[in-house]
Amino acid sequence: MTPRVALTIAGSDSGGGAGLQADLKAFAAHGVFGTSAVTAVTAQNTTAVLGVVAMDPSFVVAQIDAVLTDLSVAAVKTGMLATPRPLRRSPRSHGTGPSPTWWSTRCSCHRPAIRCSAKAGGGLSRASHPPCHRAHAQLREAAVLCGVDVASLDSTDAMAACAEQLRALGATWVVVKGGHLSRLEHAENDDALRSSPDVVAGPRGISVLQATRVPTANDHGTGCSLSASIAAGLALGRDPLSAIEEAKAYVGRALLGASGWRLGAGHGPIDHFGWTPAPDAIGRGAPS
Repeated sequence: MTPRVALTIAGSDSGGGAGLQADLKAFAAHGVFGTSAVTAVTAQNTTAVLGVVAMDPSFVVAQIDAVLTDLSVAAVKTGMLATPRPLRRSPRSHGTGPSPTWWSTRCSCHRPAIRCSAKAGGGLSRASHPPCHRAHAQLREAAVLCGVDVASLDSTDAMAACAEQLRALGATWVVVKGGHLSRLEHAENDDALRSSPDVVAGPRGISVLQATRVPTANDHGTGCSLSASIAAGLALGRDPLSAIEEAKAYVGRALLGASGWRLGAGHGPIDHFGWTPAPDAIGRGAPS
């Protein structure tokens, strides 16, 4: 059977844990053929981002067009864009297949002044304006986008309000990740320390996806991998909420699988391919 195709438009992570490297691994893990357009090249490892070189915007567009003129891309995932210019126009149909049905955007697709943050440290990108169908942000990014202090996003109710505010900007679905929830200085609730809730705002209202927190420093690329996993699910024809639920479960298993790894001195990568088997229940949670 011919596989479905997804495209990642993102930066390269020389350490291999995040960026388009993580995206392609996540696509492959879901049985989706991955293509890519490189927006920037970074010099980074598990401890730091040491340098960034942005690609010429016209060449980013050339890469996107090269893929879309030959392959039927079912979903597009955007990550580090480096500059808003390449995505100011939507990819058009090029004769060999339909324009991508789904866009899955890491961080924001609405406000051009936002700088996304990598766990290793250092601002990486500015958001752009693609035709966003689904956007996701971690707590710090969501706080900046909503114009609030991150400390105010200390509950799923606050996360839900922020998600709805972001959805009002034009995205059909918004995911606000709760992975950083327990890191807030005033998060003293034991349940908060053990859980990792994500809040989903969509056409049918709010869903809270609960999961058990995996205690590990090997969490580099979780945001990229989650967004790419959702894009893969959408490319496979999953409905958005199911794609989000399955992606959360996948990242939970990948975190657990890599929890004992010793790759690098900082935030290590996750186990994209299940090299270390993890219980199916990890990361799986029904909406509440």
